Formats: sequence, structure tokens, C-alpha cells
Amino acid sequence: MKAEIGELQRSYGEIHLFPENSDDLWHLHHLINPGCLVFATTLRSVEGTQDKIRPEKQEKRPVRLGIRVEDVEFHEYSIRLRVFGVIESGVDTGSHHTLNLEPGFEISVIKAWSANDLERIERAVKGSNAEAIHILVIEEGEAELYRVHSFGPKQIWSLAAGSGKTAELSSREVFSETVISQISAITGPLVIAGPGFVKEEIIAKYRRNNPSRTAPLVIGDTRTGGRRAVQEIIGQGILEKLNGDLQLAREVTCLDELMRRIGKDEPVAYGSADVREAISCGAVQTLLVTDSLLREPEIAGIIRQAEEMRSEVVIFSSRFEPGERLSGLGGVAALLRYNIR
Repeated sequence: MKAEIGELQRSYGEIHLFPENSDDLWHLHHLINPGCLVFATTLRSVEGTQDKIRPEKQEKRPVRLGIRVEDVEFHEYSIRLRVFGVIESGVDTGSHHTLNLEPGFEISVIKAWSANDLERIERAVKGSNAEAIHILVIEEGEAELYRVHSFGPKQIWSLAAGSGKTAELSSREVFSETVISQISAITGPLVIAGPGFVKEEIIAKYRRNNPSRTAPLVIGDTRTGGRRAVQEIIGQGILEKLNGDLQLAREVTCLDELMRRIGKDEPVAYGSADVREAISCGAVQTLLVTDSLLREPEIAGIIRQAEEMRSEVVIFSSRFEPGERLSGLGGVAALLRYNIR
């Protein structure tokens, strides 16, 4: 993401944003809220003045519009962000229009910016300079490759082969060669992880086949395989070592601490009512909120109060397992400085 931040008056003002990939669209999904004003150049149907036979025919021309936002939808697989709203500046004022934002689509957003908004922009700008991190999770006869996005890990492919004492050696060889062939195309940071010793064999062959590789290659030990292993790796802080991105690791660490405290009856609150009470007592050390609740006025008020108390606020991706588990607790929780009951 590229960003140009103008002068903000009491956190209100205009910021120009230029998304470069799907991660940036994910960030925009949380930066563009209902009620804010978004300016962009888009295609709008206008009457075709040259078509006398079919006067009803319309053509689309590029125009710059200012849209008062009503709703925003993120489409991960089509790599598109749809912004719905009413035209407030430009042609057809008062009409509804949809902006289909894609990477390379420059926009300007006018709103009151929160501390979390500005932190998200800073993280997105910093992340644009880093290559994507891939995590290969491997165990006997099974391999899965994940690409790490801002909204969590996304599986790219999975492979399976015969395993166990009865497996043919050739099957195991074909399996490992296929895995190595697939990951050899990765030029950025790569983590190879999993339980047991199968990963060491893959790593040794991979290094022999790719002697000129210069990007970081990290080995990780996990208790399990599959997607849970990816969460283990992220919780171990490996992403921080590779590109300095703390967010996903913070989500794993905070969720683990929340569940530990719940299990031991230590200072914690979850659910909006209990968290509001904790905030009123000044007891909140760290506020945890899923991104799916950010547009709810009640949750926005809780976040604002927490920021005024200088509490840490961690926004969880609802598409990553810690966020899913937090959603099961009401979507909002807090690590407390002391018990309030």
C-alpha cells in the first residue's frame, strides 16, 4: 500500500491510498466505513449523444465521483473490494453507485481516523516492501503450502502420498520430489515446518536442488500438522523474525493468554457487557476485538474508551483461527489489570 496523509484536524481529514495487492484491499475493507466519503475515478453510464437510432443506448465513461459510503464488501477470491454508496460529488448526485476497487486503483478517503486506522495504514505501507511469506507444513505422506496474508494464512495447495511401513520407496521419493518441485518456484521467505523428522529430509533435498537461493529459509518444529501447525509457527514469532509483522503473532499470543486466564480464573472479561464494565472500572490492559464487529456503534464506543484509557487494542481477523475462537466468546474480550469482582 502507498499512502499520502494530508494534514488532519483533530484526526479528521483526507488520506490518499493506493492498494497494491489483496492484503491492501483487506486493509481498505476496515478503513472504509459507512458514513465516510470516498473519492475515486470510476466508470459511470452516460447517455450516448451520437446514437440517434437507439437514444436509450448508454456508454460508460471515466468520471471522478465522491461516494458517501453505505456498505463495503471484500471479495477475497476475486481480489476485489466493492464500495456501495450515494454519489455526493460529481455527475448524477444523489444516485447510488458501486466502486469496484482492485489493486492499482487509487482512492481518497475523508473521515475521522482512529489510532487503529493509522496503525493499520502504517502496517500496510510497511508490508508492501516485504515479499510474501510461505509456510510448508509437512509430515509423513502429507504436505500443505500456505501463503500468509494480513487476514491470515491461505492454503495454496496440498499433496498426499502413500505412507507407513508398507509404502513403496518410489512413492516416497516421488512425493518428496513433487513437494520440492512445487516450492522451488518460491522466491521469498519460506518456512518448512511440521512434527517429526520428515521435514529435515525435504529441507536437505531442497537445499541441494536450490544452492543459489538467498531468501530466508526457516525450520519450525510443531506438535501437529495441517493448519494448526501454521498457527503454532505464527505463535512462535517466526513471522516477526522474517519481516517484522507482529499482527498475526499478537493475535495468537493474546488468544492463548485469554484462554489460559479463563481456565485459571485470572483477571479477564469477555462479552460486550462484561468488557464495558471492566472499562468503566479502568481495569482493561488489552482489548481484543474481531474485525467483523468494528462497524457496530457499541463496539466502536468500547474501542474509543479503551484508547482514551491508553489500553492496548488488538483487532483480530475473523478469517484466522484465533479470531474465530474469539467470535465464539462474543467477539470482544479483555485482559485485565486486576479482578473487578
